[in-house]
Amino acid sequence: MTYYDQNAGQFFNSTVNVNMAGLYDQFLSQLPKGGSILDAGCGSGRDTKFFMSLGYDVHAMDASKKLAALASDYICQPVTVSTFKDFKSGVLFDGIWACASLLHVPKQDLFNSFANLSSLLKPTGFFYCSFKYGTGSVNRGGRHFTDLNELNLKLLIEKVDLEADYIWITADARPGRESEKWINAILKKNNG
Repeated sequence: MTYYDQNAGQFFNSTVNVNMAGLYDQFLSQLPKGGSILDAGCGSGRDTKFFMSLGYDVHAMDASKKLAALASDYICQPVTVSTFKDFKSGVLFDGIWACASLLHVPKQDLFNSFANLSSLLKPTGFFYCSFKYGTGSVNRGGRHFTDLNELNLKLLIEKVDLEADYIWITADARPGRESEKWINAILKKNNG
């Protein structure tokens, strides 16, 4: 959070215009039109704004106060400041979008973050998440990253009420970083 509070403007400017169309299509195809979405770790608010433009009811949250303030101005609605494990909501969501956000949670805390977020999902809901592809944890440029591969992700989510619906690997969408690989997953509630 300290990194994002100290670098909020730079991060906002470097991510707000990144084209995420391929990821949006995979996620939104699972949701009812106009459904409710939690943008968990909304960053610049880029994804929230896109979902809102399509008529979805979107609630955005981020752990960085300064980044949440910039996102709030950008999307013209409040952004809740909270961590994943502490976030509370009076409503359940059709979808949870956690794009490149849960990767900053230390591995030992990922279970609690997934468990809390999945408890906010409707029984028919879907959960998108992405991590840098790999294993282990590293610190890069003042930020913590927990990298996951297919096996580590499946082992993590089997402990909560989620199961993998679709997992795929992509290149980074930011110019000049195409060699970086990401694991993406559409998860669904395990109701039984």
